[in-house]
Amino acid sequence: MATRRPTEEIARLGDEIYERDIRREVETDHHGEVVAIDIDSRCWALGETVTAARDRLRAERPDAINVLFERVGYRAIDRFGAGFLRRAG
Repeated sequence: MATRRPTEEIARLGDEIYERDIRREVETDHHGEVVAIDIDSRCWALGETVTAARDRLRAERPDAINVLFERVGYRAIDRFGAGFLRRAG
């Protein structure tokens, strides 16, 4: 069983996995959906919401504890201020 990693490490590793392995697969057809990434196994799942993505990942990896959530096409998982932050590039 994996041990809980520090939040900063989960964010860094999750971002690396998203950019390297996932982004090009999801950006075109899944804009706005949520990706749940188990950073220990590199398994990931898509969902319309955080809860849906989490449940799909949990079905594949019930022991996942180091999970990062990314909203496809955005820099943030949720709203800040008046609108969404678009992912640059």
